[in-house]
Amino acid sequence: MKLKKIVGKKLKAIRLKSDMTIQELAEKSKVSSNMISRIERGLTIPSVHILMKVAGVFNKSINYFVEEVTTTNEVVFSSPGQRDKTVYDDESNMHTECFTSGLRDPQFMSFLCTVPQGGTSGQQHMHHPGDELIYMIEGQLRVTIIGDTYILNPGDSLSFKSHLPHRWDNIGIEEAKIIWTLSPFTVI
Repeated sequence: MKLKKIVGKKLKAIRLKSDMTIQELAEKSKVSSNMISRIERGLTIPSVHILMKVAGVFNKSINYFVEEVTTTNEVVFSSPGQRDKTVYDDESNMHTECFTSGLRDPQFMSFLCTVPQGGTSGQQHMHHPGDELIYMIEGQLRVTIIGDTYILNPGDSLSFKSHLPHRWDNIGIEEAKIIWTLSPFTVI
């Protein structure tokens, strides 16, 4: 099943199970009802930021919506090419491979992110509960956090409280490869 369909099906099921209308979910998540409808119908894949907002309403992780896994494990080993992949091309221009897919009740999420040259999180600053760690493997990333700008090069890391307004751009001449870790990953 395609990722768009998985996310849409799970979102609609949990919304209906919670006896919530699309409008009520839109108000609670601060995501437009049009976007929620498009997600539920499998017409779009939401950005990580939008998915975090929606997931937080139900106290679920992003993994809940993107995994088709029927069982979880206490130990997960993965090799390149075998990890769950997600392509976010609407807002964030990012491809991710999740290191924690299939892990039972993880307290964090960690991804190998590939951001194409010119990729961006968008003009809007995002914020959500928790902590973030960005570790640069290749390329160059500019991260702005409450007006302060950080230029990350290979080997650099940046940790911050995610409630601080932040955004990012790939300002390098090539794609950027990043290990991105979020904890906790639900919005309350």
